[in-house]
Amino acid sequence: MAVATRFGSSLPAPLRTPGARTALVFAVALALPFVGHNGGFTNFLADAGAFVLLALGLNIVVGFAGLLDLGYAAFFAIGSYAFALLASPQVNVHWAIWPQGGIHVPFWVLLFVASGIAAVFGILLGAPTLRLRGDYLAIVTLGFGEIVPQTFLNLSQWTGGPNGIGSLDQPTIGSYKFGFDPLPYYFMVLGLVALTVWLANNLRASRLGRAWMAIREDELAAAHMGINTTTTKLAAFAIGASFSGLAGCALASKLQLVSTEQFQFQVSVFILAMLVLGGMGNIPGVIVGSLVLSALERFILPQATNFLHGLGFASIDLSNSRFLIYGVILVMMMLFRPEGLIPSGQRKAELHAAEDDTTVAGHEQELYTEAIR
Repeated sequence: MAVATRFGSSLPAPLRTPGARTALVFAVALALPFVGHNGGFTNFLADAGAFVLLALGLNIVVGFAGLLDLGYAAFFAIGSYAFALLASPQVNVHWAIWPQGGIHVPFWVLLFVASGIAAVFGILLGAPTLRLRGDYLAIVTLGFGEIVPQTFLNLSQWTGGPNGIGSLDQPTIGSYKFGFDPLPYYFMVLGLVALTVWLANNLRASRLGRAWMAIREDELAAAHMGINTTTTKLAAFAIGASFSGLAGCALASKLQLVSTEQFQFQVSVFILAMLVLGGMGNIPGVIVGSLVLSALERFILPQATNFLHGLGFASIDLSNSRFLIYGVILVMMMLFRPEGLIPSGQRKAELHAAEDDTTVAGHEQELYTEAIR
């Protein structure tokens, strides 16, 4: 907190409030695609923005409520397939309003539909399982994360099986079609990120957000204080899943393809690593962690592989070992900086308080040992 205070005091007076700093960050984000006019970089920013949405949703579940969800990619898949089935020729119907066949609900309606469907499945998963705690809950969510892609894979009549669903409808604004230019998709994803950041900030400061944090710290004490822990955790699952539905809809419309290969267990681990790296429970930290790992996967690992090939290590491909690298990053962060790169003040204080208590207990034990000698 002291570091944040010193940083804030070093800024010009108009930028010392959190709202002003947030506005500055989004102004920079609006200008980023025009730096160098690089289409590949804009494409990366649009894809990374979708993963920021996913990380913000998982942060509700893991960072705020303290529930370990290892199958979060399942809700991502549900949102994506909901969009694909309702915005493509895949479902073979011929209605007067859509003579070309299929179902073609407008994209801007489907954003909320896909988000709502993902939230419903969050409730359906959470209702029977959220009475579980710790490792048991993690195992159940892991199983759900494996079941959902396999279900979509086996329902080949509806989902295209291993080929997935293509020829998806593209977003339009009036007569303007997004097409295959990454720029409008980037601005759309940036708008969704701004919306989810605003929602997450308000949720954290609300009565529901305080209840989540009480459950995260001590569920038994929270229950004795009158918090309905089951419904409160269910709300975290539903809201977190709704964010993933938004991300699934946005990314599917950009990629023009939905396939089960996009929603494997590794995606859940990748998103969880973003939280741990950035700082669980802290919204700016989660965004930074998402962008860092997205850049690592898209740019740093391929460039490092090319560098090693130039040195004569032609058999090494770091991109194939990326999940090993993410695992190492997780282990190192948990060992040396468990609060993340940009921790919340509360999280940092909790961890340091625990360290101080351990130090005091160790010192008292040393004194007692010396006394009885």
